[in-house]
Order: sequence, then C-alpha cells, then structure tokens
Amino acid sequence: MKTSKCNLSIACGIVLGAIMLALPSRLPGQTAATSSSGGNGASATRWSVQIDQVDPGKLGLAYSFQIAIYENLVEEFTKTKQFQRVFRKGDLKASEVPNLLFLKTTVEKYKPGSETRRAVTTVSGATKLTVRSQLFTREGKVVLERTVNGNVRFFGSNLRATHNLAHNIAKTIKQSSWSDSGQSTAMLTGQL
Repeated sequence: MKTSKCNLSIACGIVLGAIMLALPSRLPGQTAATSSSGGNGASATRWSVQIDQVDPGKLGLAYSFQIAIYENLVEEFTKTKQFQRVFRKGDLKASEVPNLLFLKTTVEKYKPGSETRRAVTTVSGATKLTVRSQLFTREGKVVLERTVNGNVRFFGSNLRATHNLAHNIAKTIKQSSWSDSGQSTAMLTGQL
C-alpha cells in the first residue's frame, strides 16, 4: 500500500513537470511589451510615461503646490494602469524604455482660495488651478495637449485642489482619442 502511494506521488510529480515544460512560461517579473488591440489580430504598443516637474509658468505658485501637483500626478497615473510604467523625472531606468512618453505640465492660472471662507460660506473661497498638459515623444513631437482645471470649492485644504487637478489630468488623458483605441506608433507620433 505504501509503495502504491509513493508511485502515485512520483507519477503526479512527473506529469506536473511535463505540463510545466510544455506550456509557454514567463519569468515572474517579465511583462508583455505589446497587448492585443481587441480582436483584429494586430497588437498595440504599450507606452510608459515619465512625469516631468511642474512648470509654474509666470505665476508665483508656491513650491509646495508644485510638489503636490507632481506627487499627485505620479499617484494618479499609476492608478489608471493605462501606462506600462510610470517614471519620475530623473529616473535612470526610463532611458532603457523604448516606448516612452513625457508629461509636461505648465500652470496657466492660479487663484488661491481660503479654507476659512469655504467653511463659513459655500459660495466663496474656492482654490482654482488651470494647467496645460502635454504628452510628447523623445523626439519632442506633441501627441496630446489639453488644458485641465482643478479646484476645491467646498471643504478641504487648498492642496486638495492639486489632487483634483492630477485626477482630472489622468482622467482626461485616459479618455483621449489615442489612449483607448490601440493606435500604432506611427499614428501616435503623426507619421502617417
């Protein structure tokens, strides 16, 4: 009886080993460079993005707001899972990625608000930010440009406007015409 159980265990191990060898496998950290574009048999390029530091433009935007926008952009772009990888400015690993887009954010308008006014009255004290966001390739070709707003109107700190802005930028880019249509590299960079 013990010999039978031992032989059964050995046979199961051999079968399991044969199945593992027969199936195509991937290393744990390995990811696919392309993904299917939906059924037409073609594959779409998976892009990565590098978030550049926020340009305050000609406005006197506090450094804390610039950093808050930047950090929120990194977080929101990671949450969308639209890009294969999200890099910070200066990340040396980004230079090794073949399909890399850069996000440049320039502040165009800023109206500081008042948390106290928002708490007392709901009609005044809003903090408002307007930025121009651009996605461009290594060659400097702009593939997407949008003006996006972020604000905090009712409750919350003034820095809450930076979170809302970053969320709106990520949402706008995710919903843009190129992001979900699986366009090829040539179409994305305008080389048609």
